[in-house]
Amino acid sequence: MKTDLLADIESAVSHGYLENNGVKIHYATLGSGPLVLFVHGFPDYWYTWRNQMLALSENFQTVAIDLRGYNLSDKPAGRDNYEMQHLVSDIVAVGRHFQKKLFALVGHDWGGAISWLTAMAAPGLVERLVICNSHHPATMRRELEHNPEQQKASSYAKLFKIPGAHKKVTMDDLVKWIQDQSVKEKYVEAFGRSNVEAMLSYYQNYPDFPNVGEPRHFEKIKCPVFHIHGLADQFILSAGLNDTWQWVDNEYTLVTIPGAGHFVQHDASASVSTHLKKWLASLD
Repeated sequence: MKTDLLADIESAVSHGYLENNGVKIHYATLGSGPLVLFVHGFPDYWYTWRNQMLALSENFQTVAIDLRGYNLSDKPAGRDNYEMQHLVSDIVAVGRHFQKKLFALVGHDWGGAISWLTAMAAPGLVERLVICNSHHPATMRRELEHNPEQQKASSYAKLFKIPGAHKKVTMDDLVKWIQDQSVKEKYVEAFGRSNVEAMLSYYQNYPDFPNVGEPRHFEKIKCPVFHIHGLADQFILSAGLNDTWQWVDNEYTLVTIPGAGHFVQHDASASVSTHLKKWLASLD
């Protein structure tokens, strides 16, 4: 039954939209119960979480969004519309749209960065935080300032900051990480509806490195945190995991998965789903 549903999960989920300060955000939802909100990274869209949504849908209402600029969500013009405060505001708006007092937040890559900061900004809403292959902003800052290997691994981001960079990004560039041809076709469709200039605006609003400006104060995370990291990630290196616990004023659980790359929710899909299910259930 689950295998059949996974094959047709696009028709199994319900789709909807909400508006946040004039920007329409698309979401897909499956299941009922406490809310688990999923946030994708670059280059991706809500469908990246299909396996995890299915695994959790028996006990939770799972909701996966398209970030602004992606797929069916709005793509407002102008780099300023992709500053972090707007991205965090979108997540808070989604949580409130479903009228849940509290929710669990799961983020990957850019979605992880947004989720870390959402948990800081809205501790009264984010009850549990799950991060997949995305470092805490303080440890990522440290690595970009002091770790030559991370600087090298992140060097692609500097290319994204060059004016007109979006004109040089091809569809092949966006989907080359996807192995399954049928899945790749879905991504080609979704990215055809996306706006590459908007997608790169996330990077263009990020400080240059290694000189990333004045130190920033980060509020400690007040909720339990579950951190999943694929150790074969070539972009977000494992050294950035060190000392993350210092930024969490609650239980912090780290699971590393050897052999899984940056898109850990794809590379180790069953493992990520099982860990999520167990960890979320343990906190009920």
